[in-house]
Amino acid sequence: MTIPRPGTPVEWAKKACDSLMDTYAAGGLPPAHRWHYHQGVFLCGMELLWEVVQEDRYLDYIQEYVDDLVDEQGNFYFARDELDAIQAGLLLFRLYERSGKSKYRIAADKLRNLLLTLNKTSEGGYWHKDKYPYQMWLDGLYMAGVFTLKYANVFGEEGLRDNVLLQEQLMRKHMKDEATGLLYHAWDESRRMPWANPQTGCSPEFWSRSLGWYGLALSQFLDLLPTDHAGREELAGALQDFVGSLVRYQDDASGLWYQVVDKGSRPENWLETSGSCLFVYTIAKAVKLGIAGEEAWTAAKKGYQGLVSVIEWDERGRLVLPDICIGTSAGDYENYVTRPKVKNDLHGVGAFVMACVEMESLYR
Repeated sequence: MTIPRPGTPVEWAKKACDSLMDTYAAGGLPPAHRWHYHQGVFLCGMELLWEVVQEDRYLDYIQEYVDDLVDEQGNFYFARDELDAIQAGLLLFRLYERSGKSKYRIAADKLRNLLLTLNKTSEGGYWHKDKYPYQMWLDGLYMAGVFTLKYANVFGEEGLRDNVLLQEQLMRKHMKDEATGLLYHAWDESRRMPWANPQTGCSPEFWSRSLGWYGLALSQFLDLLPTDHAGREELAGALQDFVGSLVRYQDDASGLWYQVVDKGSRPENWLETSGSCLFVYTIAKAVKLGIAGEEAWTAAKKGYQGLVSVIEWDERGRLVLPDICIGTSAGDYENYVTRPKVKNDLHGVGAFVMACVEMESLYR
């Protein structure tokens, strides 16, 4: 079967969304009938696509997912002990604005109030999950931070903004490696985890998707912070430095990035697509914000071309994104390079849609 290839980034984004919509009813997105960040990431990508194409079938699909889980009183089941549970709450704001239904506000309030009960490090950094005590993970900055800033903007709780920026500052303080400009996946204040460096508490490797979540968070924070907010300048500087580091570690031949970002020369390491998608998004966003220049724009284009070049197709002509790392905890090098690769995992397809939508905004 010869599949006509999409011609523009937004057409690639539509093909990715349409392919999964053809595969799953919204409530059946895996893990089916659960409030989970896997679905949230994909559907947040779809919402960004809707903003460009204004096809309401995409918002209807998002609402179908949420309404499968949130009842008319705003009740829904979600994990009460982890940052990951907050991410899908990003879908509630547009639905509340669109419908005016109080159920979406009530659900958002419940997720906001989760911040009051989460455990914290001695400096006020959120534990990633209760089962990971005293640990901050890069993933968590995106999982809770973007929701928190949106909540602050929509419902007027401006004091939340400084807490979000504190989480980012603590990650840079404890997890950034000055030699590479990259950040380690996790940090254990207690130094008890087997992977924790006894001096720094950091995990030993730079994992691509965790770095992608960090870049996605920084990029979207700058969209959500008021232009006169005192924290913008520091945040913009952090994003500028981070993008410069990403560009240095891009694989020249493929345009993609390795699973363990700084060890591309090792034979067991491999090019991973979900992190690469998030990097393309982050770099393109930095270019659009005027934080990064021509070298970064060249890297974003090379990364985007690398991604569309590895796309596969199934027997029904639906898009398939390969080489996505499954969900992964912090660990050593062997932990990352031996993780299974899967196709069309929502981590990856959602990130691909985001990258394509952001590239479209620069090509136009």
